[in-house]
Amino acid sequence: MTVVPGLGTPRLASPDLLRSVFRRHAAGVAVITARGESGPVGFTATSLTSVSAEPPMLSFGVGTGASSWPAISETEHVGVHILGEHQQDLAATFARSGADRFGPATAWREGPEGVPLLDDVPAWMVCRVAARVPAGDHRIVLAEVVLGDPGGPGRPLVYHQGRFNGLRD
Repeated sequence: MTVVPGLGTPRLASPDLLRSVFRRHAAGVAVITARGESGPVGFTATSLTSVSAEPPMLSFGVGTGASSWPAISETEHVGVHILGEHQQDLAATFARSGADRFGPATAWREGPEGVPLLDDVPAWMVCRVAARVPAGDHRIVLAEVVLGDPGGPGRPLVYHQGRFNGLRD
């Protein structure tokens, strides 16, 4: 490899390179939920993106090996929750494999279309799944917003350098 002045030594593409670069990218934290055959499912996502204003659409990525994938692969509706800086523990619970995500520590209720909705979040939406696009070992889910509420408490939670953090002024 050639040293690029001012840019260091480039590395060949690899999963480690991608992870290392994206650890330096601060991202908002969301939890995606759905109703599964055996109960509610959900996962922490930092891949949430606004796609279109007309119609209002968003996207997020989900690994096909994730425990939530079977439900996400079949559901018609998902819940999208923007987490607040007061919800670091909730973000960690939904990110941890094997965690009891909807146990007693998680305040939630059944919302429209049967979607599990988390309590006390700064914002939430119920979305209709429009497409699931293959992308390597993930799927990009495109979803149209049906309804939501942006009026909840708190400042946004961000993920950076492998940790959940609040914004600094």
